[in-house]
Amino acid sequence: MAKKIFVAATGQNCGKTTISISLMHQARKKYQRVGFVKPFGPKVLLYDDFMVDMDALLMAKAFGLEEDIALMSPVALYRDFTKDYLAGKLDDLSLADCILEAVRELEQKYDFLIIEGAGHGGVGAVIGLSNAKVAKLIGAPVMIVSESGIGKVIDAVHLNLALYEREGADVRGIIVNKMMPSKKEVTTKYLKRAFEPQIKVIDGFNYSPILANPTLSHISKLFDLPLQGNINEKSRIIHNIQLGAASSQRVIDGLLDSTLMIVTSSRDELIVTLSSLYHIPAYKEKIAGLVISGHVPVSEVSQQILHDSHIPYIRVEETTAEVFTALSDDVAKITYEDQEKLNWIMANAERDVDFAAIDALL
Repeated sequence: MAKKIFVAATGQNCGKTTISISLMHQARKKYQRVGFVKPFGPKVLLYDDFMVDMDALLMAKAFGLEEDIALMSPVALYRDFTKDYLAGKLDDLSLADCILEAVRELEQKYDFLIIEGAGHGGVGAVIGLSNAKVAKLIGAPVMIVSESGIGKVIDAVHLNLALYEREGADVRGIIVNKMMPSKKEVTTKYLKRAFEPQIKVIDGFNYSPILANPTLSHISKLFDLPLQGNINEKSRIIHNIQLGAASSQRVIDGLLDSTLMIVTSSRDELIVTLSSLYHIPAYKEKIAGLVISGHVPVSEVSQQILHDSHIPYIRVEETTAEVFTALSDDVAKITYEDQEKLNWIMANAERDVDFAAIDALL
């Protein structure tokens, strides 16, 4: 039987998937066969005729586990799944059995099995299977991933612990993620005072804009519109988002590193200027791409210059304000296409995440 770990979290966007990638990368150096499963997942994609959770697909593609994809995502929560469940349309389907059978089969195949939850401990209660229940069902020791902080981490962990303890799940550690290096020592000291020796506190990754910021591919998916121009740049990470509202000269003078520029479709002179500068290496480092917004068509001449420059761009019909709001509210999730992010995680995993300490708790 495989050694197992259930990667839980205090909430969304704590870096659960980043930790899972780190664990997979490091576990493969110690264990011959390492597998992954996302018992249930709300973000579903169609892959090879299977509906699968996007995190399961990420791990399958990144680590060559495609043959197990059906087992890696046993319950994919498609759109309206919860409504169908509550309406009694899925009464003949035992979700617990689906998860248990998939995990048991993977346990026989692998030496080390990473099980990634979905959100906080109570997520999944609507279908009768919270993360806490699943952890108990499959008998996997739990590590709770949290964002950095002191008071808010202690509060959030205790809120989740109450549910895991009620379900009889075995929580053995907390992985504190997204820490600021300048505050890391103090934060860790107080969290250890709050939780140890009952629950081990382990450092996760330091905060990194490389992981936090979106890629051009992510922006394309956010608006459900194609990336045009040089699509080979789709994995480029956007570090800044700026509005092309000032004069062309002021916009160019104010360019920051790897900027996604939002420009209205009627700003012909700015579109032409940015497209022309994209050929110059120094400016190409600053210009990641464009989001061209608005109902007014781009003029024929400007469109030709835009096309010939190969600058990556996305053409949207929404207003500049709507586009900026959508980008500001968005949280970038890692996908299998984000090779730069995946490489960064694996390159820094051993420095930031103490796999030996985690493994010793299982």
